[in-house]
Formats: sequence, structure tokens, C-alpha cells
Amino acid sequence: MKTRAVPLFLNPTAGRGRAGRRVSRIRELFEHAGILIEVHSSRAVGDLEDQVCAAVANGEGKIIVAGGDGSIHEAVNGIMRASGEAALGVIPTGTGNDFAKACAIPLNWEHATQLLAGRLCANASSRSIDIGRMNDRYFANGAGIGFDAKVTRIARAYRWPIGDFVYLLAIFRCMVDGIATPDLTIETEDLRWSGPITLASISNGAWIGGMFHIAPMANNSDGQLELMIADPVSRLRILFLLPKLLRGTHMGAREITHTGARRLRIAATAPLESHLDGEVQPLAMTFEVEVLPAALDLL
Repeated sequence: MKTRAVPLFLNPTAGRGRAGRRVSRIRELFEHAGILIEVHSSRAVGDLEDQVCAAVANGEGKIIVAGGDGSIHEAVNGIMRASGEAALGVIPTGTGNDFAKACAIPLNWEHATQLLAGRLCANASSRSIDIGRMNDRYFANGAGIGFDAKVTRIARAYRWPIGDFVYLLAIFRCMVDGIATPDLTIETEDLRWSGPITLASISNGAWIGGMFHIAPMANNSDGQLELMIADPVSRLRILFLLPKLLRGTHMGAREITHTGARRLRIAATAPLESHLDGEVQPLAMTFEVEVLPAALDLL
């Protein structure tokens, strides 16, 4: 009986083109372990999600993604749209790889490929992790409204091969443009907030932008999200807080409010930018957010 190939989905442009350049070596490592893979490349934004959704709907039980947080975001949405029953394997080849960090997946892509191939050969059990949902979209690692959403949009416009530092550059660009402080009403099980903010960050994993330890307490298998609200701050104060954000020591700062939440609602007085896993979303005024405990199986 012919062994069924495991589908490998990738965005060839992920990680400034690293995913596409590495696919031959990834295939070689799987074949060396006795695992057949079938490569599926995305052609446009949303195509990877649609391909994964179709594969899962047709009965595929294992999905591998080689890419960064954007590719994982599409894969997770594809799985959840179809049924949520397929297990996901990840080979980190992106810029930030925040999801890989949250799941303790090696950031060395060859090592990650070898470990994943070994688990597939051994038919190892998958482990379950939480997934977030904001309005009608899912997120694997985190969501943001306000300043970090604008930083994300600007960072994604740059094509320079400078890795995670693209997010620092985008922060400085945002500071030059001016720091918006929209009025929000935020409600969780334990908190009601109303007033101007710099940002509202909702974390399932501890890192965003590859280098910012935004939610040191976040655990994507504890059944809750971590909400961090930052008061309006000056440009000088942002410069002071940046090193703390890199180290994860900002939680005690006077501008920061933090709470764990299983469900929250955010309402704005005007349409706002937001992001999910670093993917910029359409402008919206209302954000309904919840955690879906143990909703995704990870190979």
C-alpha cells in the first residue's frame, strides 16, 4: 500500500524569501527520515488559508507549515474554518517566529524539521494548545489594537533584510508620525476600562514582533488570554519603556494595566487598526475576543 504524503504548505516569500529557498532542504530532511511530503505553495494573501481549509475538509489529518507567523495565522484559520480537527506541524522560517517561541519549537529550521520528522515517524501524540478568536477571525499568538497595529502595518511595508529590527524601525517611524490615543471601552470578567489608550495587546503567547517580550506570563495552554493596556505616553516615555519591553520587565510600569481574561469586548468611538498574529485587519469599531481552550492540536 502506497504511503500517503503529508502536505507541506508554505508561502515562498515568508521570512523575506527564506521559506522558498529552504524547501528543497526541508524535503530532503523529511525523505531522509522516510516521510513523504507534498509541497503546496501559496500564490497570494489568503491562498494558503484556502488551501489548508480545503485539505482539512477533504479529510487531511496532518498539516505542516513552513513559514512565519503570517503563514501560521493562515493555516490556523484554514484548520479552524474546516473543522479544527487536523494537527499542525510548524517549521519556523519567518522573520519573528513568535508562535514557534510560544510552543518551544526550535528556531533553527533544520533542527525543527528533523524533530518534526522524528515525531511523525514515531506517530507521536499531539499536544493541544489554546487559540484566540477576534470577531470572525482566529489568532494563534496574539492580537493588538492601537499603536502596535500601526507598527505592524508599517513594518510589513518594509522589504529590507534586517530581520526583527524592522519592528524597531517601524516604532521610530510611528513616533515621528505621532502617537494616537483613541478612546476605548474595554470589558472583561474582572475589569472595566474607559478612556484613551496607546495600545491594547491581547496575548496567547509571550512574544510579538520577534523581539518584544510583551506578555511574560502568557501560556498558550492555560485557557486564558493576557490583556495589557498602555495609557497614553509621550515619545520620550516610549523610548524609556522600549528596553523594558525587550526584556519583559515593563509590567510594573505606571502606564501598564494587566489582567488575564477568557473573554473581552473592546469598543472604540472611531474605526481603528488592529492586527492578528502580525496580520493587519480591516478597520473596525467593535472587537469581540475570546479564548478557545485546547482548540488546536500541535504535532
